[in-house]
Formats: sequence, structure tokens, C-alpha cells
Amino acid sequence: MRNDDEGREPDDTPTGPGAERQDPAEQGSARPDPEAGLATAEYAVATVAAVGFAGLLIAVLKSGTVKGLLEGIISSALSI
Repeated sequence: MRNDDEGREPDDTPTGPGAERQDPAEQGSARPDPEAGLATAEYAVATVAAVGFAGLLIAVLKSGTVKGLLEGIISSALSI
């Protein structure tokens, strides 16, 4: 069995809990990323849209017409 770490020089990369690793492309960058937090905003918009759709679906399902259709389907399925 061969150890893959044999012959390698140790590097100065911090390891262990709490050690932060930076992307080499970001090490020299003093400007903040203009797209930072963009994914979080997209998730928030999608969540608000999903809640709105759920509210609309509940309103439709509580209407008398849909209730009657569902009760008819269920009663015919149970009577077979």
C-alpha cells in the first residue's frame, strides 16, 4: 500500500477547525464581489412566490365548486 503524501513538502495552508481557505483568485482582490448575496436574494424571491402560489391554491381549493367536485370524486371512489 502506497502513501500518497510521501515525498511531499508541507505547505503553509491552515488546517483544522476554523481554518479559512481562500480562493486564489480572491486573495489579491480588495473590491467586494458585486454578486455577493445574489443567490440569497433569489431564494427569497422564490420563497415569496411559492407562498403566494400556496395561498392562491388554498383559496381555490376552499371554493364551493372545487369542494363539490372533490367530494364527488371521493364518494364515487369509495362506493366502488
